[in-house]
Amino acid sequence: MPSLKDIRLRIDSTKNTQQITKAMKMVSAAKLRRAQQNIVNLRPYANALMTLIADVATTQKVEHPLLAPVENPKKVLLVAITSDRGLCGAFNTNISKFTERYLEENASKYEKIDLLLVGRKGSDYFRRRNKQGIDTILNLAKDISYLMATKMADRVISAYQSGEYDEVRFIYNEFKSAIQQNVVCEALLPVDVAAFATIGKGEGGFPADMIFEPAPAEVIEQLVLKHFNVQVYRCLSESVAAEHGARMTSMENATKNAGEMIGNLTLTYNKARQAAITTELIEITSGAEALKA
Repeated sequence: MPSLKDIRLRIDSTKNTQQITKAMKMVSAAKLRRAQQNIVNLRPYANALMTLIADVATTQKVEHPLLAPVENPKKVLLVAITSDRGLCGAFNTNISKFTERYLEENASKYEKIDLLLVGRKGSDYFRRRNKQGIDTILNLAKDISYLMATKMADRVISAYQSGEYDEVRFIYNEFKSAIQQNVVCEALLPVDVAAFATIGKGEGGFPADMIFEPAPAEVIEQLVLKHFNVQVYRCLSESVAAEHGARMTSMENATKNAGEMIGNLTLTYNKARQAAITTELIEITSGAEALKA
């Protein structure tokens, strides 16, 4: 049985850990509120932009390389978004295992599947399994911005338009709530306009004889690039919000567990101290009786 000193040290150590997890929970809660507000503001804009592209492309019969559907894609780029830091439960493990399973299940379906890894945890996971991505992007939580998303989007679009890939998919944690994040595998290229077109659905749309200035092709050119930038930024923002939610929940659970451990250790400490006092009293009493004899 551990000594009273050892138990006391363990109680103090657990209390220090509890203070750390409580502080991390509060920090994550503050960051989550900002990230959640960002997502709430971004989602309607992204959907409205996609609907606008779909309506213009449908009514004006405009074609664009990023809108052209590809039958039986053979070369796929997977962009897996994880985090740089841990202590967020199964957040990173879910993405890494989903990506690994996707690679195994579709290895025979495609000629080539490349990985673009966002976040240190995903990179470490695949490096331990001798699976290297074409590149790794770090400092997501620190440097996330529309400018960062634009640079990343330009790189992906350049590879897609050069014929290096037929399809681009993003794998990320979609933010639902602080306790729920869903793993999503979303195809962002080529852009699927059919899913967003409002024509024929009684939701409006542009009349076919509407005059555009500049020409519809130029409008689509700018809107499609803008749309992809926004979609990449949305995926990154969703992942960051989900990360903060997962970390806040994980730290809350850790704080509760630390409290329970402190209670159990305190009970053990009190029992051990009482046993030591009882033993000492028995020894004193026995010694006194021996002296009398």
